[in-house]
Amino acid sequence: MTEMTTWHDEILTLTAPGATVRVQAGAQPPLPGAVSLYLTGAQVVGVDQLVEAATRTLTIEPAELEPRYLAAAIAAAVGGPKLAYTAQPVPGNMKRPAAALLSALLPALTVLGVTLAPAKKRPAKAAHRWSKAVADVAFTTTFAGTQATVYWQRRNEMRLLAGSRMKPEPEMNADGSLGFSARFAAQLRGEHQTAIGPDFVTTADIILKSTNEVGLFLYFGTTNSWLQFKDAAGRTLDDWTVVK
Repeated sequence: MTEMTTWHDEILTLTAPGATVRVQAGAQPPLPGAVSLYLTGAQVVGVDQLVEAATRTLTIEPAELEPRYLAAAIAAAVGGPKLAYTAQPVPGNMKRPAAALLSALLPALTVLGVTLAPAKKRPAKAAHRWSKAVADVAFTTTFAGTQATVYWQRRNEMRLLAGSRMKPEPEMNADGSLGFSARFAAQLRGEHQTAIGPDFVTTADIILKSTNEVGLFLYFGTTNSWLQFKDAAGRTLDDWTVVK
């Protein structure tokens, strides 16, 4: 399968291993022949059941596997009594293929900001909270040869200042192909190409939606960006905003 990312009619379409993934804002009707995931923030709150309060709808069209088998695997991974999902029978011989497809899709889901509860208990992922106090703080990074300043000015807005130096090229996979994070970063850069100079220095302020997007845009991800951005005293963005 040729892997690609497209943006059309406010739908982000990703060709991922074994499936096509589409992301739309808001709660969209379930799509026949696909698994429809309803998300509030990063959390899956519904599988194949419309949740009106959802902020995003993510649909997955498996290339070969019957969608309900993948839906069952995702619902089992998310778990919890608050998940909107009606259990469907899954033959024993289909559980392993469904788990394998879900495993192959996890990198794509992670980049898209989808949180699936792990099968085993692990420490909860750190949560971060925006505040008016942090809005006026300049955070800088020099990770991977970049040099940039960013302000977390609103809950869903991070302002990357003009003059920020970007990493020119991503690391390649062992087979010479681009990784998923690099392809998603290329999509972000394409959306803001008019503000990127030929020397990979930004020529205007750029608004991005999250710390992860900033990291992808600047240096193709590959690190915890909450720890890479620091104020003038060396205090990280994580220190400023983590919920304890």
